[in-house]
Amino acid sequence: MSLHKGPRPSRDDDRDRRRLAVNPFHAAANPLGGMTEAPPAHRLPDSPLPPESAYRLVHDELMLDGNARLNLATFVTTWMEPQAGVLMSECRDKNMIDKDEYPRTAELERRCVAMLADLWHAPDPATAVGCSTTGSSEACMLAGMALKRRWALRNADRYPGARPNLVMGVNVQVCWEKFCNFWEVEARQVPMEGDRFHLDPQAAAELCDENTIGVVGILGSTFDGSYEPVADLCAALDALQERTGLDVPVHVDGASGAMVAPFLDEDLVWDFRLPRVASINTSGHKYGLVYPGVGWALWRDAEALPEELVFRVNYLGGDMPTFALNFSRPGAQVVAQYYTFLRLGREGYRAVQQSARDIARGLAERVEAFGDFRLLTRGDQLPVFAFTTADDVTAYDVFDVSRRLREGGWLVPAYTFPPHREDLSVLRVVCRNGFSTDMADLLLADLERLLPELRSQPGPLIRDKGAATGFHH
Repeated sequence: MSLHKGPRPSRDDDRDRRRLAVNPFHAAANPLGGMTEAPPAHRLPDSPLPPESAYRLVHDELMLDGNARLNLATFVTTWMEPQAGVLMSECRDKNMIDKDEYPRTAELERRCVAMLADLWHAPDPATAVGCSTTGSSEACMLAGMALKRRWALRNADRYPGARPNLVMGVNVQVCWEKFCNFWEVEARQVPMEGDRFHLDPQAAAELCDENTIGVVGILGSTFDGSYEPVADLCAALDALQERTGLDVPVHVDGASGAMVAPFLDEDLVWDFRLPRVASINTSGHKYGLVYPGVGWALWRDAEALPEELVFRVNYLGGDMPTFALNFSRPGAQVVAQYYTFLRLGREGYRAVQQSARDIARGLAERVEAFGDFRLLTRGDQLPVFAFTTADDVTAYDVFDVSRRLREGGWLVPAYTFPPHREDLSVLRVVCRNGFSTDMADLLLADLERLLPELRSQPGPLIRDKGAATGFHH
């Protein structure tokens, strides 16, 4: 959640003078009545507004937001069927934590966990442990807490004197850096090298020691859409254990890929089929095809989640085991996840994800055909591809392309890669359900229209690369 400060002071430092403009037609009955007192922007108004007036004020201001369907930066679902929206509306007043008050909602959550355990090949789906979360960020925090506590229990004679560490690629989502900061864990990151844009298994194993709580493998890097080689990572850690006796578990951050690979890459072994994989998370609100925000965290079995982390609360008359950072949160998204599982099934998910991958691959090929760009990935893992300008392109850069596409409403992020590839800046396109072939054609047409103007520039126009994009994930 972003942190916000109060309003910036005006020149005369009078913050109360900023008021919202009220259109006379927004008044409920008497047009003049709605104009008697325009509400302040940064403090509570003194008196109520008619509901229609309040609605119009908020509605009109939100028109300045971008069109979510044209946002090719986000992995988050921007379209669902109307029936899902109706179900969510019917459940918006249900508090997910009140499992005794809303037992059927709790049952749907339990079924979703069981379905995911089966999808991810848990040894015994009936004994796998899992929960819904507000998104993958909370799910990763919970998984990290479990890894740290398991390590602390095994090293009770040295902890808290010894400092735990977590090994990951430099391409991890920022939530892992937050986890290490908040829970006082050393982040050991494997840098990018050459054309390898994610974790190297052997390099990760070399960073492990007796204080390593686990290694994070990313099934679908946000930087370029590529899968990290989880099976090779586990093999490298198996070899490490044979040499040193160190038994280091793996957590798979499958925020996106855990809802793609089971349907499109069935022969890829990345999940609980690997004994070293202790836990997996995913975002229901990404390729799980549900509006934000809902995530899922699953552990191989009860042993992988220390019992002392589970709170058993007598809440509203029932004994409720819970493992969460949040307490009260809406149940609507969990209901929507169950609806989507029920609605699509395996074949439906396969069709939706295959369509997204086909669109990504076709779009990547057509971008490459312009001759101005070089592809880093082709959309053949996550339905995501990253590309940069060709070596002979000097008139513009990726930040110019991102800026010009935004003029047409398209949000295509441009950003610089982390160490050791800060020299590389790319554009990235995320193809989600709802981004159709027709929309891809429109994007290509806009890009083709802009290229002559970009080629005629004397050079790249954006100097402050850090401020050139809102991409931070």
